[in-house]
Amino acid sequence: MEKYPVSLSIDYSDKSKRLTVLFRLFLAIPILIILALLTSSSYESQQAAKEVERVYSVGILFLPTLLMIVFKRKYPRWWFDWNLALTKFSLRVASYLLLLRDDYPSTDEEQAVNVQINYPDVEKELNQWLPLIKWLLVIPHFIVLCFIMVGVIFCTIIAWFIILFTGKYPRSMFDFVVGFLRWILRVGAYAILLTTDEYPPFSLSE
Repeated sequence: MEKYPVSLSIDYSDKSKRLTVLFRLFLAIPILIILALLTSSSYESQQAAKEVERVYSVGILFLPTLLMIVFKRKYPRWWFDWNLALTKFSLRVASYLLLLRDDYPSTDEEQAVNVQINYPDVEKELNQWLPLIKWLLVIPHFIVLCFIMVGVIFCTIIAWFIILFTGKYPRSMFDFVVGFLRWILRVGAYAILLTTDEYPPFSLSE
């Protein structure tokens, strides 16, 4: 089977810092606030020209990208770069919360969370009308992922106790949680980031 055009790998560490794991939820609050601000919508009035009101929205650029692909057959590079950067940042935060990594999530550096999403050639690689129904096509994935997420929550709780006593995240559990994040990333790249038309596999593996 050919490798899916979206990949995620997280470097495994033999040692976890027990103290930061113990207080992980509290330590993550500042970076969670930053992520929340980036992924919510904000509005600002431009007072310089009194009659002009400018609206700024942040977060993943989904709807503008969808409309651009459908009507213009384009995916502006800076939109892609923004979506990719925000996706990478979100995964670094998720990795920290799920105890996969001890290094505090950086807002710009790659760190040990490796994400690869290729910039698409819209005219050659993307169907013009498929973005309109991709959300419908991935419903089976969402159903399966909801069940897997329950397992991920239990794994994280168990891993929390194991790390506190042994200082090590069990490798099999680590791979399972990383596989869950990888699956989410593939579905997101297909249905939300709209970077590929290759249907994501029902798989945790690379």
